[in-house]
Amino acid sequence: MTKHTNPDHARLDRVVAEARRQRDEREANYRERALKLFPWICGRCGREFSGVRLRELTVHHKDHNHDNNPTDGSNWELLCLYCHDNEHSRVLDEAARGRDAVHQSVATHNPFAELQSMLKKKG
Repeated sequence: MTKHTNPDHARLDRVVAEARRQRDEREANYRERALKLFPWICGRCGREFSGVRLRELTVHHKDHNHDNNPTDGSNWELLCLYCHDNEHSRVLDEAARGRDAVHQSVATHNPFAELQSMLKKKG
């Protein structure tokens, strides 16, 4: 890290370091709470985690607001690193298309929608 002689740069470095420290502290707190509340399973792919691999399980904020951390965990879901990256990529892709992916339902297709009528036809 380079030392700045300009007082404004030194102040900015302190502000950034403090912001990072606060973010890390906040993340540690909600991560610990989420791991106590939820089973250690990815909410998308269903992989289970334990031991040293537990670090691959992340806390995803459903509304994408990292300051919204209700104690009941209603804004969180545990996702593996890969599914978490995929979720954020999906949101960025939708934003680039001019759509709001956060407020859209994730899945709209119902593969069993016509099952009842198909069973009646066979029977």
